Amino acid sequence: MERSRIFGIEVSPINLRRLSNFRANRRGYWSLWIFLIIFVASLFAELIANDRPALVMYDGEYYLPIIMDYPETTFGGFLETATEYTDPEVEEMILEKGWMVWPPIRFSYDTVNYRLSEPAPSPPSVDNILGTDDQGRDVAARLIYGFRISVLFGLTLTIISSAIGVAAGAVQGYFGGLTDLLFQRFIEIWSGLPTLYLLIILASIVEPNFWWLLGIMLMFSWMGLVGVVRAEFLKTRNFDYVLAARALGVSSKTIMWRHILPNAMVATITFLPFITSGSITTLTALDFLGFGLPPGSASLGELLNQGKANLHAPWLGLSGFIVLGTMLSLLIFIGEAVRDAFDPRKVFK
Repeated sequence: MERSRIFGIEVSPINLRRLSNFRANRRGYWSLWIFLIIFVASLFAELIANDRPALVMYDGEYYLPIIMDYPETTFGGFLETATEYTDPEVEEMILEKGWMVWPPIRFSYDTVNYRLSEPAPSPPSVDNILGTDDQGRDVAARLIYGFRISVLFGLTLTIISSAIGVAAGAVQGYFGGLTDLLFQRFIEIWSGLPTLYLLIILASIVEPNFWWLLGIMLMFSWMGLVGVVRAEFLKTRNFDYVLAARALGVSSKTIMWRHILPNAMVATITFLPFITSGSITTLTALDFLGFGLPPGSASLGELLNQGKANLHAPWLGLSGFIVLGTMLSLLIFIGEAVRDAFDPRKVFK
């Protein structure tokens, strides 16, 4: 079969058909590009929203405050502590002998605006384009950082849990018998545990953080793909090419990895965007209930909770809802396009 090359990479005809089907789903195709652009931009959140300048030129020397801390004495001050660049006196000292390049939003996710003209939460203004929350922090900055941490959490949890789930399903389906029986009983018991209650109990013992939440969620989220992979391995293990490989003495590990897993991955890949959106929703729900990331972290769930508690400040709930709804919608559209791309019955022109 002839293979084509895309960006120097050989692509088989079946994968070319899948790419063509994916591009034919215009909603999913453009959703992927929009999501990638927003996500990549959020990775550079420090250059978009920060209470430190991106670049400072003072007395002929260049400084990078977003990377390094500089004492105030560096810019002609008297304090040895880290420079507070939003201080009018410090800003005046720097501008006397140089200049500063600020990010578009001059607040980080935890920066409190002490110059508000109205009590917090204050409505949108020139300084805070989406207003501030009930602690005087810029909502736009918190949305950017919150989007990044939500997507990184969802992607990390999806990748690790999928790897564990695929491995568990492969072992169950390939070996079957007693191995499959014991695994299934274990999964039935483990999936019956009340995840939310366990999180609440553990949150009262230790302070949750990104990695702690990831580990707890990983304990339960890996079961999502087990059934799909198990069914594929149970079906494929008795096919002629698998039986022939066994007769030739090929090891079980090689048969599982090289001959059966590629077929199982077709069904697995179609679930990944939906698993990611579910992971993000779970993190948001935990933050909304107060059992998620530590207080003060950039969190979409906390912003939604503030919107519920401050109904007189609709910009809080609306901004959080729009960002979260857009993110999840894009992931769902991408998942639908991937599902169509791997569906052999779908043929687009």
